[in-house]
Amino acid sequence: MSPLVPGSTPSTAPVVGPLAALPVGSTAVVYCEGQFAEQDGKTANGLVRHSERYEILAVLDSRHAGADSGTVLDGLPNGIPVLSDLATAIQHAGRVPDYLICGVAPADGLLSAEQRVVLLDGIARGMHIINGLHEFLNDDVEFVAASLLARVTITDVRRPKEKKDLHLFSGRIDGVTCPRIAVLGTDGAIGKRTTATLLVQALTARGIRAVMVGTGQTTLIQGGKYGVALDALVPQFCSGEVEHQVVTAFEEEDPDVIVVEGQGALSHPAYLTSAHILRGSRPEAVIVQHAPRRTVLGDFPMVAMPTVASEVALIEAFADTKVIGITVNHEGMHGEEIADAVDEIEIELGLPATDPLTQPLDRLVDMVLGALPVLDASLASSGR
Repeated sequence: MSPLVPGSTPSTAPVVGPLAALPVGSTAVVYCEGQFAEQDGKTANGLVRHSERYEILAVLDSRHAGADSGTVLDGLPNGIPVLSDLATAIQHAGRVPDYLICGVAPADGLLSAEQRVVLLDGIARGMHIINGLHEFLNDDVEFVAASLLARVTITDVRRPKEKKDLHLFSGRIDGVTCPRIAVLGTDGAIGKRTTATLLVQALTARGIRAVMVGTGQTTLIQGGKYGVALDALVPQFCSGEVEHQVVTAFEEEDPDVIVVEGQGALSHPAYLTSAHILRGSRPEAVIVQHAPRRTVLGDFPMVAMPTVASEVALIEAFADTKVIGITVNHEGMHGEEIADAVDEIEIELGLPATDPLTQPLDRLVDMVLGALPVLDASLASSGR
């Protein structure tokens, strides 16, 4: 099975959207002060686990300075250090890296005064900026002037296409004949993207042609070929853009299965994009990601976490689909606690469950093949 490997071989596949023109394989430092390995550091977390577009040289977070980012995040070293500041990262690299990526993802999507200083410092040192926030730096006079002076670029990943280029729902999804699996969850920043990426890698390793459609800025920054930053769109176009990305992936790749990254949760009071994902992709199957030890929503502590059973029921009531399994986010758990949580979910719901980051990926693949035998059949008929 292929794990999420930082610094993996860059993809040569073309990418649509604001990152399409950027070179693949460039070096980058990820800024994540105070947030690495936390919920609001999910962009940095994702990039050290998997990046097709950039060679990640370091993560900036003074709280963990000197540690290995993989050890901090997952308990396994990956060779990417966590360093205290940009000057130290440049010294460690032996040259100025090509890009400085803003790796924080706060709920409001805005930069603090301290974060502005760091990004402007990167520009002054000759680094291009990758910004995944809702605050567009190309609309900021100070950032535009600084980038012109330093002759560097700023890429606002969440900036949507012109409205004339956006898509309304059209019904073309009915022409997609391969199965679609949506990886949804019970909260934001709970591991849906990581599970979706691991699932695609594991299915591919089994000889099944799997393609991922991303729906958030981190997947686009990682180098995902198909996707859209869904939470930056006018709601009218959300389901249509999901549909368009799925249809495009189907037409260009002829896959056996398409895996669609989820956002937020269908039950979430603030993040409603799961509804558009379900409507736009019309998945035959859904995997639900859940953190058993999380008692309140990550960015909204005044709201209690839903139970995984209630989320399953809501999804199946809302859409013509079936939840085929549960994946566990093991935050706050270790060793046997994880296995116990998986067992409890399986007993309660009668569905297969696993933790993709600590248990064999065969369990995740078997979850899918058990629910979608057409994939086993297509594998057998193709002789792969």
